[in-house]
Amino acid sequence: MNRPRVTPGPVLALTVVWLATRALMLWLLTHSSARLLGGGSVTREVWRLYVHWYDVLSHGAFPAHDTTWQYPPGAGVVLLAPGLLPWLTYFQAFVVLTLAADALVAAALVRVGKRAGRSLLGAVLWTGGLPLLLHLPLARYDVQVTALAVLSLLTLARSPRSGGVFGALGAMVKVWPALVLLGTPRGRTSRTAWTWAAAVGAATLTLLAISFNNSLAFLREQGGRGVQIESLGGTALNLARHLGWHGRSRYQYGSIELTGPHVAAVAGASLGLTAAAFGLLLLWRVRARHWSEATPFDAALSAVLLFTATSRVISPQYMVWLLGLAAVCLTSRYTSQRPVALLVLASSALSSVVFPMYYREVVDGTWTGCLLMLARNGLLAAAAVLSFVRLWHSARPPAGTSAAATEPRPDSDRLQDRALSVS
Repeated sequence: MNRPRVTPGPVLALTVVWLATRALMLWLLTHSSARLLGGGSVTREVWRLYVHWYDVLSHGAFPAHDTTWQYPPGAGVVLLAPGLLPWLTYFQAFVVLTLAADALVAAALVRVGKRAGRSLLGAVLWTGGLPLLLHLPLARYDVQVTALAVLSLLTLARSPRSGGVFGALGAMVKVWPALVLLGTPRGRTSRTAWTWAAAVGAATLTLLAISFNNSLAFLREQGGRGVQIESLGGTALNLARHLGWHGRSRYQYGSIELTGPHVAAVAGASLGLTAAAFGLLLLWRVRARHWSEATPFDAALSAVLLFTATSRVISPQYMVWLLGLAAVCLTSRYTSQRPVALLVLASSALSSVVFPMYYREVVDGTWTGCLLMLARNGLLAAAAVLSFVRLWHSARPPAGTSAAATEPRPDSDRLQDRALSVS
């Protein structure tokens, strides 16, 4: 069978843009001490906090009794990885590995986008969208986590086993990649992906528990978090300052959180909304009757958007996750999430204005800070609602087709997987 001819022009253009934008991000990183770029606050997390964790992990233990350590044990592997490049400083090695993960995501999106019936728009979004976050992605390990989630989704149709493995590894680093398997087609595909994810997750957790002390220390600190100032709840409390609410911002659990009256109630409401979002996603899963090649992608973006928007904590690097998942959606011409991808891009651009540019205004609760957060979080909330609504409607059978005809059947999974892989 003849393969479709792919012209090298778009791929070459994407390569040039990737190199140019990453060079710009590196330049910003070297000038991060400028006031408008955060006065060094962006890079401080690597050369101070990550280096400290590296020293602790190097002695065979996870950081116990450290309120800033709130990550699954797989994160330790990522933070130890710069040690593989001993000729560089820890900071330099971390940035090099982050750029390598970034390039891997771009290459995977290009590879899939070049297939017949697919699109390079996903690679375009990732290449042009990540620099909207300025130099922040190079100073956090969220690019590495996003790479695992992207690989999970892109390999799922051809190899559910690989999709499950990558999803599990991502969940071991930061929990959210477990959500990328939510939209797998019913039957053998789901069983294979989820079984391998559970097996690899359990094996990885056991291995890390044997190799390091205090492997579950993160659970205690994660449960103690309050309302971070950039979350939807934090925006509501910051606005309440102008109506007489007597609260204040304070650095705790590794971020700026709000303390004072009614904070516990707002945190509880956020957890309630997260539970409700999970219930809606389960309801979609049960009632969905129509799967396309894009359904797993769309479901992953919708799930992570819902959990992000309702979380007690919305750190600016969370936008890296959403950009990666939106890019995966755009590789398929059947995606329902194109308008959502535009909202994610707009939210990412605003996130950079919030942090690091005007973060002092946000912390102080000025009208400028409040309005910036209201705009950013309003876009995120709108993206989450729109994403789920479009996902829900896309699960309905096509016009003129009965629900029974589109219900995924276990005995037809192999043919379905083959059709998805060809597309």
